[in-house]
Amino acid sequence: MKNNILEKIKNLPEKTKLASVIGICAIIIFAFLLHLEKEEKAYVQASENSYQMAFCELVDYVQNVEIYLSKSLVSSSPEHGAETLTRVWREANLAQSYLARLPISSNELENTQKFLNQVSDYTYSLSNKNIQDEKLTQEDLEQLTKLHTYSQELANTLEQLSVDLNNGRIKWSDLTKEKSSIFAQEVSNLSKDSFGSVEENFHEYAGLIYDGAFSEHITTQEKVGLTGEEISQEEAEKVAREYLTGEEIREVSFNGFAENANIPAYEFYAKINRMGKEENINISVSKKGGHIIFANLDREIGAEILSQEDAEEIGRKFLEARGIKQMETTYYVKQSGIVTINYAYYQMVNDEKVTMYPDLVKVKVALDNGEILGMETTGYLNSHQERNLASIKISKETAKQAINPNLEIISEGLAVIPTEWKTEIFCYEFRGKIQDREFLIYINVENGKEEDILIILNTENGILTQ
Repeated sequence: MKNNILEKIKNLPEKTKLASVIGICAIIIFAFLLHLEKEEKAYVQASENSYQMAFCELVDYVQNVEIYLSKSLVSSSPEHGAETLTRVWREANLAQSYLARLPISSNELENTQKFLNQVSDYTYSLSNKNIQDEKLTQEDLEQLTKLHTYSQELANTLEQLSVDLNNGRIKWSDLTKEKSSIFAQEVSNLSKDSFGSVEENFHEYAGLIYDGAFSEHITTQEKVGLTGEEISQEEAEKVAREYLTGEEIREVSFNGFAENANIPAYEFYAKINRMGKEENINISVSKKGGHIIFANLDREIGAEILSQEDAEEIGRKFLEARGIKQMETTYYVKQSGIVTINYAYYQMVNDEKVTMYPDLVKVKVALDNGEILGMETTGYLNSHQERNLASIKISKETAKQAINPNLEIISEGLAVIPTEWKTEIFCYEFRGKIQDREFLIYINVENGKEEDILIILNTENGILTQ
């Protein structure tokens, strides 16, 4: 083909031949330029993605710095304080690492880098003090309070900047352009929600001498709540159909066997008919015992007519009907007319409830008509059992002496909490407030040791913990 074209060009008159060669060269050059433009766009996109990933990591680590600094102000135990401060040190170091990956000169974010560096150094020194079983002095706590205030400002500014980046108000490609004083021309012309305000938030800083409670610990090696014999696929489908009792079932399809899941399960996909409209629901049934692990139905939600208390009672009765009893609400999230409620099992000890946080069940309730849209029982199936609890060796009043005296106690009770080492600890649970922030403090009932601190988040969509 190529030889035929060249032969034809040879046979053309000289002027025509020249025009043809020029035309072919132009096409080649145009194609080459298109290729270069495509390559450049791909490079720019790859860079944008890389910067965005680094920025998201920076935001997460700065938020963690703020959370752990807040907990360090509440902790009164050197051992737990050392653990918390070490986490601040680690998160601040990681934040610095991702900040350095952004296309911004060190001069422009010098104070931010300096702040993270000094947070890291200072909390490392305090952690060592705690490790040597020394309590923090009042001066130490005052310095930590200052650090926490600045970390809140930085976290809030970065969150707003994240919104600006996500809606296209700021682009990384603009920040990487080689213009004189990028921040003067590009960023400072934006609102104080941009990178410029990150520095403004630290103008007074002169340097210093970093989904519900326990839901991340719901998996265990031994599935003590997973009772019963192994069942077949056909038997599992019967369980799925029983879950849909009262519905007009069009079909139930087998979606495969999740052999490597935390709890091996048969997966099903069902279609049901409601007032002439087809709805879809996913159901997961455990191979051992035939328990519903997960079920979820998504549908449009009408006007909300039920209160939070109504939804909690509906969810509790739903669980009781399925044989899951003695459950109480812990935390919840409400979104788009649906409330997802965390229920925890409770056990009675000397006429007092002990909340078993490892035994968690989630229930989704529609607030337009109270319909149960789904449930998730992983924590309960992993952990549920009647426990032989340790003897309470210290009084509640003695336990209170281990708490930061600045904490205003709102409520108190008993609870079993899981640890990251797959063990459980029997504790007093104190809910309290310092300034405008609420905390949960857990004190070991046997030795008075401070075991954990959680921050309570009261949001417009629900109550959560960190």
